[in-house]
Amino acid sequence: MVAPKKGKNASAQSRPGRSLALILIAIVALTGGMFASGHTTPRLGIDLAGGTSITLRAVPEEGQESAINKTNMNTAVGIMERRVNGLGVSEAEVQTQGDRNIIVNIPKGTNSEKAREQVGTTAKLYFRPVVATELSGPGATGSPSPSATGNASGEPTDKATDGADEDKATDGGKASDTPSDAASASASPQGRAASDALKADPSPSASAKESDGASPSPSASASGDDAAAKLQEQYAKLDCTDAGARAKAGDGAKPGESMVACGQNAQGQWQKYILGPAAVDGTDVDESEAVLNTQTGAGWTVTMKFTDEGAKKFADITGKLAQNQSPQNQFAIVLDNEVVSDPYVSQALTGGSAEISGNFDQEEAEGLANMLSYGALPLTFKEDSVTTVTAALGGDQLKAGLIAGAIGLALVIMYLLVYYRGLSFIAVASLLVSAGLTYVIMSLLGPAIGFALNLPAVCGAIVAIGITADSFIVYFERVRDEIREGRSLRPAVERAWPRARRTILVSDFVSFLAAAVLFVVTVGKVQGFAFTLGLTTLLDVVVVFLFTKPLLTLMARRKFFASGHKWSGLDPKSLGAKPPLRRTRRPARPVAGPVDPKEA
Repeated sequence: MVAPKKGKNASAQSRPGRSLALILIAIVALTGGMFASGHTTPRLGIDLAGGTSITLRAVPEEGQESAINKTNMNTAVGIMERRVNGLGVSEAEVQTQGDRNIIVNIPKGTNSEKAREQVGTTAKLYFRPVVATELSGPGATGSPSPSATGNASGEPTDKATDGADEDKATDGGKASDTPSDAASASASPQGRAASDALKADPSPSASAKESDGASPSPSASASGDDAAAKLQEQYAKLDCTDAGARAKAGDGAKPGESMVACGQNAQGQWQKYILGPAAVDGTDVDESEAVLNTQTGAGWTVTMKFTDEGAKKFADITGKLAQNQSPQNQFAIVLDNEVVSDPYVSQALTGGSAEISGNFDQEEAEGLANMLSYGALPLTFKEDSVTTVTAALGGDQLKAGLIAGAIGLALVIMYLLVYYRGLSFIAVASLLVSAGLTYVIMSLLGPAIGFALNLPAVCGAIVAIGITADSFIVYFERVRDEIREGRSLRPAVERAWPRARRTILVSDFVSFLAAAVLFVVTVGKVQGFAFTLGLTTLLDVVVVFLFTKPLLTLMARRKFFASGHKWSGLDPKSLGAKPPLRRTRRPARPVAGPVDPKEA
């Protein structure tokens, strides 16, 4: 019988306890880390835990097709993540899908509906001067307009005086998409004078032209009159109680052009506006925060801090607006062509910061602050689809996945018991170790890299049961082949391992390569399947090398297996083994010596 090779390999074969101790230490360390982190269960995806999945598609503006690129898409993802998480929605997922789509997964829980509203608000944010405004519905009463305060020293100044007519002002609440049954109001004197107000555009660009002493040419003046007349006509026809009209209001308006828009006040009444060219871009806001102001009794307010460039722009526009009468001492905060707030000002705000106060509650103030902080996206997005999974449906899908996994595991164990008998103990123990490692690592990967166990990932784990069992079968069959050749169990275990190891590594490499390619070329939930398949394939190699092989080496020293008991699964008779191999000694060659002369 051929003995195992001496040296390093033989030493490793004779000390399987080291490998078993190593994997035991790894299991204990990972399990301890899992309990220490407080995440004792894998993080579940939307399809299992319940929640909302939104697909947003990037839409290029006219002549800006090249704006849809990887850099802008990644910037948009970052802004959306901050916008959603800024509302306190934990564990929201935002990721790109292909070249133009962004998938937003919002788990069930507090503020998830609010997050859905805000993530759908994807267009750019602008500060525009108010040229004219009036209620868009009969019999409605307005509320005082929010005010903007602040100074160069950072100390709060007196609030603006009541320069706005109560019936013409709006609050600072977020515009809603809920249509009203009220009809559009007839044009007020203020609305009829809007055309004249447009000619005295309070925007910085218009003032700059005046200060330069440049007078418009006749053709430019005529063009301006035509644009003002067209805008006045749109304003007169605009009915903000009509959801379709609201959606079209301001479409196609560029930042440097005047526009019409709609907004909603604290009483839920719709108001329409004529707004001048954008004076400040949303990207000029450095940060914004909702604050409960208890000192002045103003209640919930929204504070803003501008960038250096934004502070100059804001000081310029507020200085010019403060010289006008209501409503032309107001500026509108416009997001997605809807007015979300329209505070008025009484003096130039030159300190690089400002405070918006009005009839805010906490939710409205936090929502507006969130929009100001994260509302400026580099691209415009349209909502393609929204899928909502209830917690009950997610629980049913999780239950079905676990049942499928249990059935698959039970069938594999039954096959191993029937075919391998005593060897099935080693196989089942290896499967349990692999399952335990998979569970612990998935639980740790949730908070570490944001891994979420979804339904495809559960499918990947079920497929992995067969891959892991296949590795055991390859090794067991190699051992049986050695026994059929007439070798006893202990040398058979060692001789079978090199060949089985090579086959296992090649098989697992192919599986891992397929999982890696699938993970790279696909997006969304399919990546969960690929990730789980790749993870379990790697764990299969670890378990086979550090647990299955050392455990079989130890069991080969036990009489039950070494003697070939009929229930061990290694009975030489049932395997049709050849007679035991024996060493044969070749006859000794005669030693050559001097030749006797007589014999010669």
